[in-house]
Amino acid sequence: MKTYLVGGAVRDKLLGYPFHEKDWVVVGATPEIMEQQGFTPVGKDFPVFLHPRTKEEYALARTERKTGRGYAGFSFYCGEDVTLEDDLIRRDLTINAMAEDENGLVVDPYGGQQDIANKKLRHVSNAFLEDPVRILRIARFAARYHHLGFTVANETNALMREMVNNGEVDHLVAERVWKEMERALGEAAPDIFIQSLRDCGALARLFPEMDALFGVPQTAIHHPEIDTGIHTLMSLQQAAKMTNNICIRFATLLHDLGKGTTPKEEWPRHIAHEERSISLVKNLCERIGAPKDYRELALIVAQWHTHCHRALELKPATLLKTLQLTDAFRRPERFDHFLICSEADARGRTGFEERDYPQADYFRGALASCQAINAKEISERGFIGKEFGDEINRLRLTALTDYKNNFNANRSEPS
Repeated sequence: MKTYLVGGAVRDKLLGYPFHEKDWVVVGATPEIMEQQGFTPVGKDFPVFLHPRTKEEYALARTERKTGRGYAGFSFYCGEDVTLEDDLIRRDLTINAMAEDENGLVVDPYGGQQDIANKKLRHVSNAFLEDPVRILRIARFAARYHHLGFTVANETNALMREMVNNGEVDHLVAERVWKEMERALGEAAPDIFIQSLRDCGALARLFPEMDALFGVPQTAIHHPEIDTGIHTLMSLQQAAKMTNNICIRFATLLHDLGKGTTPKEEWPRHIAHEERSISLVKNLCERIGAPKDYRELALIVAQWHTHCHRALELKPATLLKTLQLTDAFRRPERFDHFLICSEADARGRTGFEERDYPQADYFRGALASCQAINAKEISERGFIGKEFGDEINRLRLTALTDYKNNFNANRSEPS
């Protein structure tokens, strides 16, 4: 019985990249032997055990055989005769198919260290074709290590495209799609996740609403990058620079879906794309099982981000309506997330990346002027029910009128 550190921990140690989890493989053991030594079984599909002290996961070395479509279509064998090399060859990438023994010696039968040196994400064997989740994983690793210069090897991208063409990708379950997407959105370059899926054709199958944006032109004066898909990726880049919040990044990614349904004869204008985005966002979120808070922010951003862009031009009544429809008074933190998404959208354009976006702070000031109104005082004056609502709206409108007038007066004063 021998134990090896495997997978991500070995890879990231060699890269000098931070890691927190350790996975272990045990060669030459059985479930009975593991339990005799105090390990607790937790695996459902194949024998995985928790260490009695560290609680880290230890899996028996295994081989696998494809028995059906999709992620779950495998049978496993975990006998004492399975070697470390047998176990490693079933892994997705060479850089994930390395192990480290108890003396710190790296076992690398499939060229992982060379691919680290070459900065390549390369499959280990043609067994890669059997698991469609690997398409998502490779796209996620491309997003994680893009800043280090890593790219997907051409031959690996070819296998990913083959999995799309033969329909294997269509057997991905929503839970795994969302899990990998959520993790990818948290990486340093989440836009590379989307681009990698597009490079192999998987984006059109998994997220057709996003794929439809590429090749759709926009007005050059507002969007020098022209292409709506490129603009979407640029906006996601800006969101990633501004925040680590995955919900904000997700909403930014979906903000312009309606432009993919604009009739060609109306290009490059996209009138009412905000309204058309609503059903597309709902359908996408339902299909992949996005959590409620992700869906709600994405819908608000899709519908109201252009109002934010025009904030300085809005009348006080429209400012108030926007605050109400975005539920800013009850959910001020989410409203601030909406403003960050809008700013990322505004900066996600060629030449606009460093441009100021005063609209966000203007809306923050507008909300603050309304929040200063004392609701308790209104209630003490005898207003209840509809009369209370009418009075607080009247006071809010007055506050927003004063706020706008003061803002314009200060802006017109010479500096």
